[in-house]
Amino acid sequence: MAAGLMRHLAGDHVEVHSAGTRPGSVLNELSVASLTELGIDLADEMPKPIDPDLLRTVDLVVTLGREAQVEPVPGVRIINWDTDEPSERGIDGIERMRLVRDDIRERVVLLLEELTA
Repeated sequence: MAAGLMRHLAGDHVEVHSAGTRPGSVLNELSVASLTELGIDLADEMPKPIDPDLLRTVDLVVTLGREAQVEPVPGVRIINWDTDEPSERGIDGIERMRLVRDDIRERVVLLLEELTA
């Protein structure tokens, strides 16, 4: 989700890659739907693991959630966004995903400002 939002907001200003620490076999349907509401198309995306060769060439890795762990790589900054979890407040379905999306979007906007300053 963060990669899709960053691509959408940054355009060509930031090179964005997406991968998972434990990728599933398909994209989360509700995540895709919540991004589609913002005009973000993930039709060409598929879950994939982190490419170790690519990992060594990037400047920054953003992980989402407490479970996501990436082994440190020299010269690569790793930050974790422990995102809001609305299900802990009894909010599920598309409403949950919209709240998660909006939380991540706010973080992406701040990160984009930092990266392009």
